[in-house]
Amino acid sequence: MKKVLLLAFGVTACGELDWPGTRVPDSALAPPPGMLRPMPRPGTTPPPPPEGAQTAEAFDTTTAAEREAATARPEPAGEMKLGRTVATLGSPTNPGFWLETPLTDRVRAGRVVAVAGGASVQLELRPIAADPGAGSRISLAALRLLNVGLAGLHELDVYAR
Repeated sequence: MKKVLLLAFGVTACGELDWPGTRVPDSALAPPPGMLRPMPRPGTTPPPPPEGAQTAEAFDTTTAAEREAATARPEPAGEMKLGRTVATLGSPTNPGFWLETPLTDRVRAGRVVAVAGGASVQLELRPIAADPGAGSRISLAALRLLNVGLAGLHELDVYAR
């Protein structure tokens, strides 16, 4: 019995060791050169959700005017289709209209169209370090305006301006 316990302890302890070649260097976790972490402009981002928020309505702190502006039909002449992505709900504590996606290499204005229903939302495109087919994360406020439900995976066509 002692041998079994000693062996079990020894195996579990191995998981705590830094084996050569298994540690990810800090430089690999940093964004690529030239890519800045998106920072909201003062006064342009809705306030964060209140402490204790538990419903979609409580987490979505955008105003009616902001929602109306996000669903306004943009001028298609200046748009470029970046591709199609599968998106899921991003952090509900991050307010505003945004899509974190590998389809863009910089923060810029854009629009998404839900393939399922055709609803469209203007938002901020934010880059993430991943392969183009890796999927995206969309804000709670934007997802609500697309009328596709908050849970699950949603196909979106992504456009940049």
